[in-house]
Amino acid sequence: MRQFRFSPPLPETPPLAAGDGLIILLLVTLLYAGERLACNAPAVITGPDISLSPLALPWYALLSVGRMAAAYLLSLLFSLFYGYAAARNRGARAVLMPLLDVLQSIPILSFLPMVLLGLTAILPDKFAAELAAVILIFTSQAWNMTFSFYQSLTTVPWELREAAAVYRFSPWIRFKTLELPFAAIGLLWNSIMSWSGGWFFLMAAEIFHVGSRDFRLPGLGSYLQTAANRADSGAVLMGIGTLVCLIVFLDQCVWRPLTAWTDKFKVEMQESDKPPESWFYDILSRSWLLEQFDTRLWGPFNEWLDQRLSHLGADRLQAPTQATGRVAFSLPARLALAAIGLLALYGSYRATRILLAIPAASWLLLAKGLAATFCRVTLSLVLALLWTVPVGVAIGTNRRLANILQPVVQVVAAIPATALFPVLLLGLLGIRGGLNIAAIALMLMGTQWYLLFNVIAGASSIPRDLHNTTKLLRLSSADRWRTLILPALFPFIITGAITASGGAWNASIVAEYVEFGGATHATTGIGALIAQATGSGNYPLLLAATLILVVTVVGINRFFWHRLYLIAEERYRME
Repeated sequence: MRQFRFSPPLPETPPLAAGDGLIILLLVTLLYAGERLACNAPAVITGPDISLSPLALPWYALLSVGRMAAAYLLSLLFSLFYGYAAARNRGARAVLMPLLDVLQSIPILSFLPMVLLGLTAILPDKFAAELAAVILIFTSQAWNMTFSFYQSLTTVPWELREAAAVYRFSPWIRFKTLELPFAAIGLLWNSIMSWSGGWFFLMAAEIFHVGSRDFRLPGLGSYLQTAANRADSGAVLMGIGTLVCLIVFLDQCVWRPLTAWTDKFKVEMQESDKPPESWFYDILSRSWLLEQFDTRLWGPFNEWLDQRLSHLGADRLQAPTQATGRVAFSLPARLALAAIGLLALYGSYRATRILLAIPAASWLLLAKGLAATFCRVTLSLVLALLWTVPVGVAIGTNRRLANILQPVVQVVAAIPATALFPVLLLGLLGIRGGLNIAAIALMLMGTQWYLLFNVIAGASSIPRDLHNTTKLLRLSSADRWRTLILPALFPFIITGAITASGGAWNASIVAEYVEFGGATHATTGIGALIAQATGSGNYPLLLAATLILVVTVVGINRFFWHRLYLIAEERYRME
């Protein structure tokens, strides 16, 4: 374990690869294609009426949970396959990690209008709206889970990798018995965060306006947003009460049992004296039906799966290495990349013609908006770090405190900040700079949980024997933080900060431009410009603002967060 230093030697910044440029050009092409499809969408789209009756809440809650569950399953499968491919294959990593940087940098709320209109041009309205809602929730869940799983795979202790190589584990057995269990705790806490973050975007996913087109889906998010727009405080309280009850139910019957189950995957020599407990997990562990399911179905299926997959890739038993140097691509891969590059160049050329028609004054507004939003994002991230690190460590290392605060944190994190934002806005509009303060507060409420849950996961995974060693050595609190806690948390903090900063940029779209009570409140920012372009159907401005935002976030990830990721991978590995 390395001692943590607040100014560690930064590795050399990797140059922008050709793949980064190709990915951005391809994104420009996709945006141009969406803009062209949007022109062919129906001129008027009207969704169903949203009932504010309490009797509609159970059905709306079920619909919303169904969309969330579908998006989460897609996110989990995406994270496992994508993270594994990026961590285990040098050639794949050279393409997939820059692509992941771009994907998590895309402000989906600005991309959603083109996705929605493009889908409605080729699919029925209702199906297109459902698919777009699942895609939006997916993009709010997948990236932090993928980063967490990738970070876990790249920080597996070398002695465990060498043991797997000595016992000649096949890739499947190594994944099943070493890599997935090692990543389980971080993946679980990021799953909890992803589920909580999905509620944040649910209101935007279930009600969305593009000009005169009203995309609306029945659900808990649309219920809360409709109640807020009508200033119906009773309906807002009933909706939030239903959401809280739903969150508590999921915590007790899903997340708490999984927390108790994954505790056995800690890498430690000494068992914890206060493992996490779950009454529902205790009931399930004594269930006769589950025992029969395991004996008759899951056990035989697991054995059949092992027999089928154990021989795959058995000749590639070496441990994954850091992707350095040049990566050689086969001839078919080069031809495919060349074809994609030509397509990207054509789409970029057509998109450039659209961008050149934008007046210079609009570009100046975009520059000012970008600078203003960057300051808000930075401030919200700093404020989040100041409180999430100590609180996350307290929850992750103190089981008694965790039993009290964990469900509270999950409930608070899952309440959509957009549902409370109108109330916060009304209280702040009367003071100078109130809208700026409200925008920072909304960014903070929407992104601080990415940091908190990653810190909890990192603190929970610190072996108990290392804590006992610091007690035996009589280290002070400051020395214990410097030599154990901060080094162990560093990879998790970086993972949480990357997704939190991306979420803050995304949240700027709903934080800087608000329609409430028949009035519009806006402040200077790139998010406000995107929201205005979306509402007015100004697709050229929407395209320009989205591209500027994506390129900015990709550049920050490349020149800042990527360097810290290398430090986490090279210096602060748990071994």
